[in-house]
Amino acid sequence: MAATRVPFLVNVIASPDVAGIVQDRGGRLFIWTDALRCCAPVAYLRTGHEPPARPHRFERIPVRGFELFLDTGRLTLPDELHLDVHGWRRNRVEAYWNGCVYVDRASSRT
Repeated sequence: MAATRVPFLVNVIASPDVAGIVQDRGGRLFIWTDALRCCAPVAYLRTGHEPPARPHRFERIPVRGFELFLDTGRLTLPDELHLDVHGWRRNRVEAYWNGCVYVDRASSRT
């Protein structure tokens, strides 16, 4: 039997500044995994206020204050998705998979 992906089972933990930054930039936040060739067993999370040019299969995750879309690729959904504002002058939203900056692809496959 194939695993059923239920996006609302992801607990989104966002710092207080996230919703304001996302709203200021159009009200939508896209998060996707990026498997870098140099680091084969891990994938990093990328964020953007527009979907990336390459096609993705985003699932909408219900959150208060903005629209959140997540593409985990072939990985299982995280238990928690942490969102925080970082960068010079706190200008970008970063995402963390179960609190980590990367995902161990070997242990997170569906």
